[in-house]
Amino acid sequence: MTANRTRHRHRTFDLKRAFDLFGGAALLVLLSPLLGAAALSLSLAQEGPVLRRRTMAGLRGRPFTMLTLRTRSPLAALPLLLHVVRGQMSLVGPCPLSPGHPECTGEARRRLSVRPGLTGPWQITDRSDLPWEERELLDLHYVDHHWLGMDLAVLARTLPAVRRRRLRRASARPARLA
Repeated sequence: MTANRTRHRHRTFDLKRAFDLFGGAALLVLLSPLLGAAALSLSLAQEGPVLRRRTMAGLRGRPFTMLTLRTRSPLAALPLLLHVVRGQMSLVGPCPLSPGHPECTGEARRRLSVRPGLTGPWQITDRSDLPWEERELLDLHYVDHHWLGMDLAVLARTLPAVRRRRLRRASARPARLA
């Protein structure tokens, strides 16, 4: 790799990390009342821990303990903002995987050259039923071609994609009789 390209990658990396740090901290502050309310609600509604812990592969394959709320709602991902601020995750990146996952070995190991993300290219597609191979290709394309503009585009499309998925799921459920 040439010296100019190396400098460009480092500059992009520093800008991306600054964006993640600022954006993650701002979202964490903004959403902390919701996170607190969700955690309190879960602790009152169920026995056991409020947080689910899973070991995931981070940047360069370094394992970290990923925390999510023990709920099947979009609120489950709120604690992931802590990982963004700590530098273990990014706002946008490949899907986080466990260290033993096949995509963390061999040719696909290059996905570990960036931090895993809260959202990414495959999460914003309209096809939540993408085969794993297509998800992998989207993640690897992101790894090879990411830049701040792409991150902004993915972030802008994330909430509309989540809303569309929720509406599809709601319309697919049979109506309950009152």
